[in-house]
Amino acid sequence: QVQLVESGGGLVQPGGSLRLSCAASGSISSIYFMGWYRQAPGKQRELVTSISNGGSTNYVDSVKGRFTISRDNAKNTVYLQMNSLKPEDTAVYYCYTAANNLIINSWGQGTQVTVSS
Repeated sequence: QVQLVESGGGLVQPGGSLRLSCAASGSISSIYFMGWYRQAPGKQRELVTSISNGGSTNYVDSVKGRFTISRDNAKNTVYLQMNSLKPEDTAVYYCYTAANNLIINSWGQGTQVTVSS
């Protein structure tokens, strides 16, 4: 079992920045991918970004060039640096972990990100 604790959400003006963190504990050996989904009101949850144990990353097109995912394997923590935030980035952001077969094995509690003037 993997436990995830997220932090770092909040309210920011358009063009601003936020950094999300997600610390994993428990069955760390089962983790291959870490990343973030988000869910805006009335919309389906979407995959924002992921990073593998080896550091390979993927991003949804709408955040490329603005968001950066990083991972500290020694601390079992993944970070999401979000720059140039837009109102359409407003959502609850969920950290997740997955095994190397892509099956998700844990979700964070979610953290609200609101981009508004």
